[in-house]
Amino acid sequence: MSTLSKVNELNARRSAIVMGGGEEKIKKLHSAGKLTARERIERFLDESSFVEVGAFVNHRSTDFNLAQKDTPADGVVTGYGTVEGRLVYVYSQDPTVLGGSVGEMHAQKICSLYDQAIKMGAPIVGFLDSAGLRLQESVDGLNGYGNLFVKQSLASGVIPQITIVMGECAGGAGCIVGLSDFTFMITKNARLFMNSPNTIEESGSKGVTFETIGSTNIHTEKSGMVHFQYDNEQDSIENARKFLSYLPTNNMEDAPFYEVTDDLNRIDSVLNSIIPDDINISFDIKTIIASLADERELIEIQAQYAKNIVIGFIRLNGATVGIIANQSQEKEGLLDSNAAEKGARFVNFCNAFNIPIVSITDVGGFKSSVEEEQRGILRSGSKLVYAFANATVPKVNIIVRKAFGSAYIAMNSKHIGADIVFAWPTAQISVMNPEGAVNIMYAEELKTSPDPNALRSSKIEEFSNMQASPYAIATRGYIDDIIEPAATRKRVIAALEMLYSKREERPAKKHSTV
Repeated sequence: MSTLSKVNELNARRSAIVMGGGEEKIKKLHSAGKLTARERIERFLDESSFVEVGAFVNHRSTDFNLAQKDTPADGVVTGYGTVEGRLVYVYSQDPTVLGGSVGEMHAQKICSLYDQAIKMGAPIVGFLDSAGLRLQESVDGLNGYGNLFVKQSLASGVIPQITIVMGECAGGAGCIVGLSDFTFMITKNARLFMNSPNTIEESGSKGVTFETIGSTNIHTEKSGMVHFQYDNEQDSIENARKFLSYLPTNNMEDAPFYEVTDDLNRIDSVLNSIIPDDINISFDIKTIIASLADERELIEIQAQYAKNIVIGFIRLNGATVGIIANQSQEKEGLLDSNAAEKGARFVNFCNAFNIPIVSITDVGGFKSSVEEEQRGILRSGSKLVYAFANATVPKVNIIVRKAFGSAYIAMNSKHIGADIVFAWPTAQISVMNPEGAVNIMYAEELKTSPDPNALRSSKIEEFSNMQASPYAIATRGYIDDIIEPAATRKRVIAALEMLYSKREERPAKKHSTV
């Protein structure tokens, strides 16, 4: 056979692989509003940058009906390319090939990609669209799952891992999502679940449907598994590209710096009047976050889950910064189990990838309820305390209003290692709110007083000045400075500039047990 004939054969084989399960199945995908596995990669990566690896891999099993079936690329497209010129590894499951099911070689291709990504120190992004385990390969398929989970575990904290759920993600495949750092999911055509509705046999579960256990809404609002929700694939892909620009390529590098067009010394007079006179009236903490951020832009994470705490990324002086803030518009800003664990996981990610943390404290305490006690709010709160205490990245805290009790300690206080703590003049820092403290400390006096209201008001003012005032707390060194709210942006930027070269060692250990 001549060289030209061999080249023609190569091109013919590659063309067949590119077609996946065939033209009819591709048309069916398109009619459902879905992209093919390769189209997803092409739209995600910079134009013409994709290099495929493992295109000629096929299944090895001959059990059942597999001997007669061809599985182009074994149902998953793998390779690398660039996003805004930065190296990224990517895999995309192909639902036109045996439903994108995971078999031995399918998993091996993704594992090999992980090996390469870890060696090169580059993020890995997976497009998930799979019917689950390939039943014909049985334990070989399960072995593939296990090998993949090991690779993900090794990569955790070393390279960013992002999954984008575009279709089915069922059973053990859902652990791929659970082991990732961030997950995007589209509203239409996507489902994420461990057990299908017909296997769930619980009291009162007759109405179980995929909508109630595996929909995007469930995982953005209830389980917290999904960090970003979009209506269609194109929006999800575009926003995943943008989100990646906030992350470093690995744990040894900083996130990209971008040219700053916003004024570093911008003064925002709105902040001088944003705090209501009544401590019980809520306000939108995102207004403060936007005032801090370059171009007032916040990339909020898990926006629909545990809304009483806001997490996300902003840029300050062109550099990525992690934001965590109490939101008084939800559950009065009190910390509950979900909010504490949401915050802890985010702080852990920032610490692993050298991203400075800025916290904005306005917390009246931990939520008090039987349900929260039974759910283990003590355990969840401890995770948040540990995350901040363990973090060695630059940590800045801004106390804008309420900072009461153990919840104040948990929100990046000086007591657990914050490098710089600013307070606004509106801040109140105490074991509890002044009114509650006075009601307890002066219970007997209030009962016998001829004018309990006047006594209560007098004692609240006294307590506020002696114990809860930011000036009183600053005398003890627990606050580094009391600042004008309007100048918060420039003060935080200056603090982070000072902390840029921070180095902090921790005792040698294998890992924590929290």
